[in-house]
Amino acid sequence: MKFAQYASVAALVVAGTVAATGAQARDQISIVGSSTVFPFATAVAERFGQTTDFPTPIVESTGSGGGLKLFCEGVGEGTPDITNASRRIKNSEIDTCLANGATPVEVKVGFDGIVLAGAKSGADLAVSRDQIFAALAKNVVVDGQVVANPYMNWSDIDPSLPATKIEVLGPPPTSGTRDAFVELVMEESCQEGIEEDACGEIREDGAFIDAGENDNLIVQKLEANPAAVGIFGFSFLDQNADKIKGATVDGVEPTFDAIADGDYPVSRSLYFYVKKEHVGVIAGIQEYVGEFTSEAAWGDEGYLTEKGLIPLPAEAREQFKSDAENLVPAEKM
Repeated sequence: MKFAQYASVAALVVAGTVAATGAQARDQISIVGSSTVFPFATAVAERFGQTTDFPTPIVESTGSGGGLKLFCEGVGEGTPDITNASRRIKNSEIDTCLANGATPVEVKVGFDGIVLAGAKSGADLAVSRDQIFAALAKNVVVDGQVVANPYMNWSDIDPSLPATKIEVLGPPPTSGTRDAFVELVMEESCQEGIEEDACGEIREDGAFIDAGENDNLIVQKLEANPAAVGIFGFSFLDQNADKIKGATVDGVEPTFDAIADGDYPVSRSLYFYVKKEHVGVIAGIQEYVGEFTSEAAWGDEGYLTEKGLIPLPAEAREQFKSDAENLVPAEKM
C-alpha cells in the first residue's frame, strides 16, 4: 500500500483537529529536529520547492530531542509533520507519540561521524576515546579514587598532547549529537570505578561549553579561538574544510571513506520521522519524502553526498524507501 491509501483515515484525524480550531490546514510542510540533519533536509526542501508546485517546506533546527518532543505532542496543523534526528527515537518517545495519536514512520537517512575539530591555524590533535573521556568527564579516577576532573590542559592527560587549555564547544543535552557522543565516547571509555549511570556526565567547570544547536556558530567560534575544539557532525567539517580540521580519534582520521567503511569509531545513523496521520492532509508530504529517498538525493552519487551525507547501502535504501511509502510505524528497540 502507498501513501495515498492512508489519506482518508489521516484526513479524518487531522481535519477534526483543524476544524476544532477553526483554522485551515497548512500549505507548507513543517519540519523540525536535528541540527546535523538540518543541512540535508534544507537541501531536499529547496530542491523540492524548485522542482514541484508545492511551497518550500519550513525547516527548523531544534535539536533531536526538542524536535521529537514537538513532533510527539499530537496531530493537527499546529504540530510538525516531520522531525529530523541524529539518533534513533527512544521507546519512551514512541509511547508519548502514540498516546497523543501520532504515529512515527521511521526513515534512516544515512551515516555521519561525530568529530572533534579545531581551526586550521590551531595545533593538530590526535586523541583516543579514553583521552577524550579524561578531558570531558565530570569525574575521573586518579590514583584509584574517583575525583572531580582535575585536568586543565590536554597535556595534563598525556604529555604527548598539546599544552593548551581544554576548551571544548559542544551540543546541548537536547541534541542527538550529544546523546550519540555520550554513548560512543563517554560510556564506551568510562573508567573502572565510576558508576555506570555517571559515565555520561560532562564536566561543568568551563572546560566544556554548551554552544547550542547552531553548528555554524561553533565553526565561527573556532576560527576566533584557535585553541578551542568543537564537537559536531562530519558534514560540518566537510562543508568547512577551508576553515577547520578534524582530530584523529583512535588513530583514524574522520573522512567520508573511514565513516562509510565503519573504521572511524565515532559514527552514528541519521533519521527522520514522518507523522503518519498528516500524510494526505498536509499537502506534499509524500512527495517530499519521495524526493529525499530518491537516488538523485540520498544515493551513492546523490546531491546530499556533496553536503557530507554518507549513504546507506543500496539494499537498506530500498527497504527504508519501501517502509516510508507503506507508512510502516517505527518499532521499539
